[in-house]
Amino acid sequence: MRRPLAIAFLAAIAAVAVGAASARDTVRAEGPATVLAAASLTEVLPRIDPSVRASFGGSNQLAQQARQGFSFDVFLSASPQYTQALHAEGLVRKPVAFATNTLVLIVPRANQARIATIADLARRRELKLVVAGPKVPIGLYTREVLKRLKLLRVLRKTVSLEPDVKGIVGKVALGEADAGFVYATDVRPVATKVRVIRFPRTAQPTVVYEAAIAARPRDLEAAQAVLISLLGADGRRALRAAGFGLPE
Repeated sequence: MRRPLAIAFLAAIAAVAVGAASARDTVRAEGPATVLAAASLTEVLPRIDPSVRASFGGSNQLAQQARQGFSFDVFLSASPQYTQALHAEGLVRKPVAFATNTLVLIVPRANQARIATIADLARRRELKLVVAGPKVPIGLYTREVLKRLKLLRVLRKTVSLEPDVKGIVGKVALGEADAGFVYATDVRPVATKVRVIRFPRTAQPTVVYEAAIAARPRDLEAAQAVLISLLGADGRRALRAAGFGLPE
């Protein structure tokens, strides 16, 4: 294990262990950990820990569920924005980074809009672009990319605002949209149905995933086990195999 990640791993476990003996900090529950997880983790999380009971969706929606009192053990967010906010609100314990990702542009395999570069999004008059809303991590990252490339105007061609990245992937793969921005890891399940268009590294946003245990988890031991699986050697191998990067 690389030293920085090892330190983060130990710090995370130490942080969630604080208060473990207090009955007020945890509600004992039978069964697997309940995890609120970013939609882009749909394929990889079951490989890391098949025992978890996961609810996948946009990180912003999941954070709202946590605020509304939904009972959970661990929150896995595609953006530090939401884990850090929940931590500040006292709803989760100290977050720890566990993965990174990159963005790509995808088009249907048929590519009827003849998009070869990201600049073509501005050149095509009749274009159906699908994105996520600005509060969804993939939507926020998409706007960062377009802003850096001075292409924010192409958002006027948006025909659908999706609640999470899987909605974007699905519409492009089915040919219901001409293009959409997704995480590189989301391409693999639909690799035969889409084409990938990459863009300059200088336009890439910093995509970091964070994990945080609930302030009052249903089962603290089960929650800790999820973090151990994520940050351990097997978890890191599974993340790499799925195309994710690891934080420095």
